[in-house]
Amino acid sequence: MRLTSTLAALLLAACALAPAMAAEVPEVRLVIKDHKFDPAELKIPAGQKIKLIIENKDATPEEFESYELNREKIVAGNATITVFVGPLDKGRYPFFGEFHQESAQGALIVD
Repeated sequence: MRLTSTLAALLLAACALAPAMAAEVPEVRLVIKDHKFDPAELKIPAGQKIKLIIENKDATPEEFESYELNREKIVAGNATITVFVGPLDKGRYPFFGEFHQESAQGALIVD
């Protein structure tokens, strides 16, 4: 019985801390409009996990892709996705839109 009470208390404490821990991941927004990323360069801190929110304001889908970030994800037209990246070392991490590579270019600048 005592072990059950202890486990229940630990579970309750973990549930109470979960929202606070989730809120610690910084969010960065990226918009796709007219087949371009805005802003084209995003500055983020080194050594920290980042929640990248990508909103596609175009009617057609686009694919967020980066070889350096090892990410590839479709963003439907007029839709929003979330991509987690990092923690990353200092540097430049290019990304592009697979369906409009000539115009959809960008980079994460990690300081």
